[in-house]
Amino acid sequence: MAALSLVSLGFLSGCGIRATTVPVDVGAAPSRVSCKTPTGTTAGTGGVHGIRATVELVCGAQLVGVQRVVPVPEKQPARDAAVSVTQALLEALQREPSEEEREAGFSTEVPATLTASAPRPGDPAGTVRLSRKPEDLPPVALSQLVCTLAESDAVSAGAGPVVLGGPDADPPRAWECTDAVRSRPESVTTLGDVVRPTPTPAPSAS
Repeated sequence: MAALSLVSLGFLSGCGIRATTVPVDVGAAPSRVSCKTPTGTTAGTGGVHGIRATVELVCGAQLVGVQRVVPVPEKQPARDAAVSVTQALLEALQREPSEEEREAGFSTEVPATLTASAPRPGDPAGTVRLSRKPEDLPPVALSQLVCTLAESDAVSAGAGPVVLGGPDADPPRAWECTDAVRSRPESVTTLGDVVRPTPTPAPSAS
């Protein structure tokens, strides 16, 4: 909402003009945050195997990508890789920004208790299950997660929406990171349920 400034015209009273007070629209209040990533903010892993990733933090009411190196297990089954990377990215989102980042205006809204797990039987390929339903998360936190996962080749292969489900048997839903979501992370909406197609039965031998 535009800020309003009250301008007093009392200086005119000396000229015989009655003083009055009028509202003047001076536009939105200026932002005091720079949203510039401080030099050297890429977190190390202390010798632990990790991957370089872009983590979406909140700054100036928008999403801004910050580079991180997130630790992941070096040797693991391929079927567990997406879940492990998702959990690592989730923990990176939950971690408080550094002091320099906070001074630049960065913050995160991802709940500290949120975890990722493997898909349920019958889930479409690439599904990640969360400990809470995605639609029950704060919208900004969900946008942070969706846009972070969308940037990861290990999770989304850099194409298509992110498929997330909750801890129950409800079908997972597709979520897409767009420029509109980055600009207004509170406006994130689902593309709908994603259900694995029912296999077509093979024709019987005559």
